[in-house]
Amino acid sequence: MPARPPEEIRASLQATRTELEYSINDLQGKVKELTNWRRQLAENRKQAIIGAAVAGFLIGGGVAATFGLFRRR
Repeated sequence: MPARPPEEIRASLQATRTELEYSINDLQGKVKELTNWRRQLAENRKQAIIGAAVAGFLIGGGVAATFGLFRRR
């Protein structure tokens, strides 16, 4: 296998660094977009309200049922 000249190795390293920098910036943008919970909540407001109402109903019913069991004894 013939040895590559130092200039070719440097150029290859620089190209790899440039690609890596682009990939990192792209990944940071995607992570920032996916973890923006305020935007996601605004886009899915109706589903969030329905979910909160159902959770409240289930929790409230569970608490009421628990106290009802204790009162019967």
